[in-house]
Amino acid sequence: MSDFDALIDVLRAQAGACTGMGAPFTGSLLERAAEALPADEAFRSAFRPWAQKSRREIWEDAVALRRLGAMHDAALAEPASPLAKAYPAADRAGDLAAAWPLATRHMRTNLLQVADFMGREPQTNEVRRSASLLPGFLAIAEATSLPMRILELGASAGLNQLWDRRRYHLGPEMTWGPKTASVSIDTEWRGASPPLNAMIEVVSRAACDRNPIDLTDPAQKRRLRAYIWADQLDRLARFDSAVAEALALNVAVEKGDAVAWTRPHAAPKAGVATVVFHSVFFQYMPKESQMALVEALSALGEEATSDGPFAWLRMEPSPANPAVMELRLSLWPAGEDRLLALTHPHGAWIEWLG
Repeated sequence: MSDFDALIDVLRAQAGACTGMGAPFTGSLLERAAEALPADEAFRSAFRPWAQKSRREIWEDAVALRRLGAMHDAALAEPASPLAKAYPAADRAGDLAAAWPLATRHMRTNLLQVADFMGREPQTNEVRRSASLLPGFLAIAEATSLPMRILELGASAGLNQLWDRRRYHLGPEMTWGPKTASVSIDTEWRGASPPLNAMIEVVSRAACDRNPIDLTDPAQKRRLRAYIWADQLDRLARFDSAVAEALALNVAVEKGDAVAWTRPHAAPKAGVATVVFHSVFFQYMPKESQMALVEALSALGEEATSDGPFAWLRMEPSPANPAVMELRLSLWPAGEDRLLALTHPHGAWIEWLG
């Protein structure tokens, strides 16, 4: 057994996941990487920090996504380059036969740059997850009949802070949000209708991230964009619209540890529903930090009152099937925990359980 067998397995598993979620160009790039890894010294060098690690460790480190991001970032950095022109765009399909040798050449000649990209934690800010979170916010509004102060953990660039300003098409029949919204989100809806008539009013927003993305920095914005799969042009277009919206409205994300930040910022207040939320964030926290966050949120919940409720809304992987997300809501003072919905990791479909 070689030092890279587990890595090869994970690359192939992620390749299958990408292809299965409508990104065949991206999946094929990972298949090629898995094939090259055993014999190509440049690939072995790029992946060496994860040699001999377990499949679970490699998966949790999102190593395959780091590799995809590094390749996509190289294409985005030079839009007129042959590599960029081999990637998918609105007017063309991706050319895998051309892209693969160009991507490997870039890696061999820029090993330090690639190592730097892959050595940093991946960060994503999938805009369509707002659609998955929306029914949770509607459920809170229906249950409390109060305006909300919202606090997001692991917010990255804060693109989902503005969920209430967007126009949603929940399947062919249900819509929600202002018709004049600059960002429109569509998703496949399964199940009964959520409480679409619940009154939503957001009175304040705050967010934290251990390493917030500064959207005014072109390199940071490009890095965030690079983690979107290159052949999913609708996701890229939504990202661009959401970035423009966030910049126009001066969305802010504070630098801070989630547990330390939550304790002083999220105490319940009379007259508003205090909502702490996150999406595909909890799974990346160390186990001890997960436990500390749950304890902190539970303690804040104990401070809640009927006129100052406290809610914890989260979209995180299902323990039964990590490829599916669960939308869960804990609402105090009662402290009831509810599984509201199952959803696609990128918000492509939502199955409402209510």
